[in-house]
Amino acid sequence: RSGCEALRVVARCRPMSRREEAAGYERVLELDVKLGQVSIRNPRAAPGELPKTFTFDAVYDASSKQADLYDETVRPLIDSVLQGFNGTVFAYGQTGTGKTYTMQGAWAEPEKRGIIPSAFEHIFTHISRSQNQQYLVRASYLEIYQEEIRDLLAKDQSKKLELKENPDSGVYIKDLSSFVTKNVKEIEHVMNLGSQTRSVGSTNMNEHSSRSHAIFLITIECSETGPDGEEHIRVGKLNLVDLAGSERQNKMGAHGERPKEASKINLSLSALGNVISALVDGRSTHIPYRDSKLTRLLQDSLGGNAKTIMVATLGPASHSYDESLSTLRFANRAKNIKNKPRVNEDPKDTLLREFQEEIVRLKAQLEKRGMLGKKRRRSSRRKKAPDGEGAVENEGEEDNEDGLEKNMENYLKEQKERLEEEKAAIQDDHSLVSEEKQKLLQEKEKMIEDLRKEQEATELLAIKYKAMESKLLIGGRTIVDHTNEQQKMLELKRQEIAEQKRREREMQQEMLLRDEETMELRETFTSLQQEVEIKTKKLKKLYAKLQAVKAEIQDQHDEYIRVRQDLEEAQNEQTRELKLK
Repeated sequence: RSGCEALRVVARCRPMSRREEAAGYERVLELDVKLGQVSIRNPRAAPGELPKTFTFDAVYDASSKQADLYDETVRPLIDSVLQGFNGTVFAYGQTGTGKTYTMQGAWAEPEKRGIIPSAFEHIFTHISRSQNQQYLVRASYLEIYQEEIRDLLAKDQSKKLELKENPDSGVYIKDLSSFVTKNVKEIEHVMNLGSQTRSVGSTNMNEHSSRSHAIFLITIECSETGPDGEEHIRVGKLNLVDLAGSERQNKMGAHGERPKEASKINLSLSALGNVISALVDGRSTHIPYRDSKLTRLLQDSLGGNAKTIMVATLGPASHSYDESLSTLRFANRAKNIKNKPRVNEDPKDTLLREFQEEIVRLKAQLEKRGMLGKKRRRSSRRKKAPDGEGAVENEGEEDNEDGLEKNMENYLKEQKERLEEEKAAIQDDHSLVSEEKQKLLQEKEKMIEDLRKEQEATELLAIKYKAMESKLLIGGRTIVDHTNEQQKMLELKRQEIAEQKRREREMQQEMLLRDEETMELRETFTSLQQEVEIKTKKLKKLYAKLQAVKAEIQDQHDEYIRVRQDLEEAQNEQTRELKLK
């Protein structure tokens, strides 16, 4: 069930924008989709300098479709979440490289739908096809803006939320609202509501730049009867994270709030980088999760109980060389993180169990009032009827839905009529003294009033019972068998193709490594001259590698200085603000 699993990292490159083409920028990125490799060339490099190459689990070039990324990379993760694992998908990259497009896409066009809408479709399709299982799907949406957590679905947007920790369930957000959703339409509505209040702004790099980290959280609770005859609940949590873009202050050309936002964004992203470095390092005894709210929330996704996918988004033009290189390095480090995912079985805080218990309680109350009992007796009498068993079963099922109100109305009507008759009989009885008559009439009036109150209470109970029951999704009710079977087969074929592509890529990467190792063993020379030539070539190759490593060290040093300068700038800015205050 559980074991170590590496964080999956894929790279995606967007096409050149019109602005970049008009400005005459050259292309510095080359992607080898079959090998899963990205090569980046320094536009300021000397003529003989080799490009830097990075290898990932998968690579998607500018011509790749949204469906390719979802089917090959994300689909297996969503399947795991439906089985009760925790899962996280996050997009990382510079501003304007297509993180929000990858995560959300264009909702109106089916081919351009991103990871989030495709995941919604996938989850509810799986539920409709499942048998003998009850599901409860909840959705929450939050953003981290300037290191403050905001609930995007709350009425009061100014309220700041707190992070808390629970020994059983880990890190959670206090008072975060969550909505129970029954279908794709409802969960999309929740997403759209939250997206309207998300912080976006315009910068030089991107007209609609995300100025906050947004996390859409889906909790899927599934209840089914185990081999022991007991009800078991599995809970899968899916974090869909759209990070804000990393960017250089001087390139943004932003004023007012923008530089302040950018410094907060860059600080939380550098905290994320530090956590990844500490996890990969192996020597670090302390992982600095508490350095930012983002890393604290993603604690399980980085080295914890979750399956995680990181999509590194890249810009192909020469002017974003530095940012693309630092994204590639970041993603390359993240590849080495090991997570320990496990199925979350029978946790204490499941809402599904609460719902089931509440339904049982309401059912008992309605039975006590004689509503459900009568209905059951009637439907069981029907089942004993001699004509066609199947049709009788279905009648009982349909009766189950609207029989409740009919029974309730009939019962209360009978009671009311009986009381009215008794009231009329008292009025007609001349043997009673007027005071006694008055007293009895008042008693009957009181009984009628009590009956009316009971009617209202029962109606409320019935409404509550129905509402609770409708929130639970029961697999297998809405199946159009033949079409569903075909779709299922089609999806399985798609998965097989994606799996095959992945295996091919891994085998090719392995072959390349092996080729380099075995080249030396296979070499035989016909003459001294040939040996000299081949060894000279090899020497040149090794020298070029040495130069590349030296250049890499220098680049890393320059990058470190740049980051340090950025942090110093942010510190000076905050010191100034502090003095002003």
